[in-house]
Amino acid sequence: MAISASDVKTLREMTGVGMMDCKKALTEANGNLDRAVEILREKGIASASKKGGRIAAEGIVESYIHMGGKIGVLIEVNCETDFVAKTPEFKSFVRDVAMHVAAANPQYLSREEVPADVLEKEREILRAQARNEGKPEKIIERMVEGRVEKFYKDNCLLDQQFVKDPDMTIAQYVTDRIQKTGENVKIRRFVRYEMGEGLTKRQDNFAEEVAAQAAKA
Repeated sequence: MAISASDVKTLREMTGVGMMDCKKALTEANGNLDRAVEILREKGIASASKKGGRIAAEGIVESYIHMGGKIGVLIEVNCETDFVAKTPEFKSFVRDVAMHVAAANPQYLSREEVPADVLEKEREILRAQARNEGKPEKIIERMVEGRVEKFYKDNCLLDQQFVKDPDMTIAQYVTDRIQKTGENVKIRRFVRYEMGEGLTKRQDNFAEEVAAQAAKA
């Protein structure tokens, strides 16, 4: 039977597994999502979530400096063993995430880190926008929550689309690395510096430059 792209996307969001594996599982399950999840688990592909509770106390701190020194990022990514932390594949993964931070400029690591007052202020702004658009009061809250989801996707690293592969989020990229290493992998923290940030100066969109370079990498 034909497998729709939307079903593949749904299964990927449910499991964090790659597109091709999701499509194969759905084909084997005759389009049944629940059975497809079971198939992926039986094959050990969707086992990454089980590793999420394991301690990840090793890892590396990586730096990424954009050409010309315009943007710099420091990021800490943890794994379970020093052996994995020293592999070229893990180092490349961490560097990819650092490059993404330079390009996408996330304000928070995850949606759980967004302060309650910031979120409530955002909701107030979104409510005002909806009213100014003439939307009925009965649907405004539903619209606000939908736009809050967009706020998360724009501002939270794990919810952002990976600049080198927009078909996956950073959270899914982390899940992919967990599956490949067999270890728990966590982005712990990051800091991003932009040269002259906060000073009055000519505006250059360095983030767009980094994103363009990342897409070519």
